[in-house]
Amino acid sequence: MYTIKTMNAISPVGLAKLPANQFEINNEANDAQGILVRSADLHDVALPKSLLAIARAGAGTNNIPIDQCTEQGIVVFNTPGANANAVKELVLCALFLTSRKIAPALDWVKTLKGQGDQVEKLIEKGKGQFAGPEIQGKALGVVGLGAIGILVANAASQLGMEVYGYDPYLSVEHAWRLSSAVHLSPSLDEVYQKCDYITLHLPQTKDTKGMVNGESLQKMKDGVRILNFARGALVDTDALLEALGQGKVAAYATDFPADAMLGVEGVVALPHLGASTPESEDNCAVMAVDQMKDYLENGNIAHSVNYPACSMGKARAASRIACLHANVPNMIGQITAILAKDNANVQRMTNESAGENAYTMFDTDEHLNSSTIEALKQIPSMYRVRVIK
Repeated sequence: MYTIKTMNAISPVGLAKLPANQFEINNEANDAQGILVRSADLHDVALPKSLLAIARAGAGTNNIPIDQCTEQGIVVFNTPGANANAVKELVLCALFLTSRKIAPALDWVKTLKGQGDQVEKLIEKGKGQFAGPEIQGKALGVVGLGAIGILVANAASQLGMEVYGYDPYLSVEHAWRLSSAVHLSPSLDEVYQKCDYITLHLPQTKDTKGMVNGESLQKMKDGVRILNFARGALVDTDALLEALGQGKVAAYATDFPADAMLGVEGVVALPHLGASTPESEDNCAVMAVDQMKDYLENGNIAHSVNYPACSMGKARAASRIACLHANVPNMIGQITAILAKDNANVQRMTNESAGENAYTMFDTDEHLNSSTIEALKQIPSMYRVRVIK
């Protein structure tokens, strides 16, 4: 029986995929094997030694202490693409919001309440202040062509925009899904120089933090409209506000507004609504639960942010052993030497690595001695050894 703790409200559609005879959902447990989370901050939460996996029902994992989890052999999952359509639709909405001054127009119309039969005349007189351009024929730069960026690029192209996509790490899978009408830009500078609209769809890293700053803004076209539905820290707030005040930036739409942006003309600030649809919450929960369930039951890893993808199907042998360790030389040799000393017959074995971390799984015909398991745990740079079956 595995104990699962939820740190946020998780869609019942996802939780229903955890069989009651194998999983217990207990939010008061101090010895859970799995945690399901959305936006709750886990950086100051004491992670129990029993914890094997954290599944984030969403894409970003800034709220999870990744380094600490890695060192403790805790696999962290996310759900890339599960909320992609929801975010895409909001980005398309933001294209129109930043172009046609819809939000200030709505606020202004409310001020006409009580004007009686003068409302129509006042509207005709005042509507000119909310004029804005159409998006058809304009150039849109999509920075980051992951699950969301591709959907945005393809949809904008269908709306008649000239789309430029930039992603130096574009995967083969995503490249196949990208419309042939989208221009692949060789550099960010080309996107900055050619595009009337720029939308950000990439993770926050030490390299991307503050990528929209005073220097990059000066490379953009005058009157550019910027959309940020990825991470707030990608944009330098002070530089952005200065560019807005100077007219260099015509409008900025964000799902992550800073205090200094609130109430500023030209800023369309939304309260992190990107994935706030029932469909998205269901999709994320189902994906998160499926990944955690497969890992706990079979040791398989898919869409982890700190360990490599690895799968050996269902655990059917007498014993399946899963080893989470650093990606260092001779680790496999040390593991097999210990197994040979125990005369263990390995049916299947697989090893995958990603950066500094690696994962090794193997099935054996018989259950290993406890001394053998302990010897595996004592290998230098071994983070965790699990006996799954």
